[in-house]
Amino acid sequence: MSDSLPIPEFFIPNRVGDVWRVPYEQRANQAQTWAQKHGVQPADTDITRLCVLAIDVQNTFCIPGFELFVGGKSGQGAVDDTRRLCEFVYRNLGQITEIVPTMDTHRAVQIFHAAFWVDVNGQRPAPMTMVELDDVRSGRWRVNPAIVSNLKVPLDQLQAFAVHYVKRLSEDGKYPLTVWPYHSMLGGIGHSLVPAFEEACFFHNLARQCQTRFELKGSNPLTENYSVLRPEVLDDPDGQPVAKKNHELIQHLLSFDVVAIAGQAKSHCVAWTIDDLLSEIQQIDAALTSKIYLLEDCSSPVVVPGVVNFSAAADAAYQRFADAGMNIIQSTSPLSTWLPH
Repeated sequence: MSDSLPIPEFFIPNRVGDVWRVPYEQRANQAQTWAQKHGVQPADTDITRLCVLAIDVQNTFCIPGFELFVGGKSGQGAVDDTRRLCEFVYRNLGQITEIVPTMDTHRAVQIFHAAFWVDVNGQRPAPMTMVELDDVRSGRWRVNPAIVSNLKVPLDQLQAFAVHYVKRLSEDGKYPLTVWPYHSMLGGIGHSLVPAFEEACFFHNLARQCQTRFELKGSNPLTENYSVLRPEVLDDPDGQPVAKKNHELIQHLLSFDVVAIAGQAKSHCVAWTIDDLLSEIQQIDAALTSKIYLLEDCSSPVVVPGVVNFSAAADAAYQRFADAGMNIIQSTSPLSTWLPH
């Protein structure tokens, strides 16, 4: 089998930004034929094991017109990123051992959604409102009393937790609490993987006789979860846990020889996941950073023209990751030039 495979004819690049149904049975038959034609072996025979960690390649972030489309600098960032990621999967299908897509997973009542908060008049905050510590302490924004029965936590405890939460974000150097538009809603179309990428994952499953490992994140109502490896805040004001790290996934990722990371958004969920992975690696063995490869052309930062631009923050984070020993590459770089043998 050659180092790089041709991209299947069914892949249509200009459909990556659209929503459609994957024809599973047809792709399953094609995958079997494809594997036979190109000598693709089962994934469990891989000597060098390569994992692709694809962060939040979901309609919410990657399809124009959806709730939090990541346009990046070009305005079409996530569409182009997903196209390149799909092409990377197809070209290197014979060397990719496993694909791990993370999926932002939310319900209506969560600390980063408007339903959690009200002002003195009972009005909810507008999307993209930044909730600062002084806002909560002063009562400008307070916990919505109507959600108490849903969360099964007394109002005074929720209010104390809210102060603790925004204070902890500030102390830990995190982004301020952002009231995000409702997005990645469990059961909704925005939660789903982008069809073109879902198709690539499914084709990989059948061609390599393996299973995609889906990782859901973000369902805890009391904390944001940019990183798939840990929530933003882990404890309450009394030091009791409200969430925990994803130790199982951390160990799983580090069991591979190579981990290639892509997805959205470069400035938020991608950067935070990589940062948490770096912290874990540095506690174990700093040399392990050399097995992490960042597909830079498969991620874009959050850019809302005239409102926010996280491009500089994303670039600074990637430079810090490179300085720590991680590898920044392009998805078009042949695996033979960077995959260990």
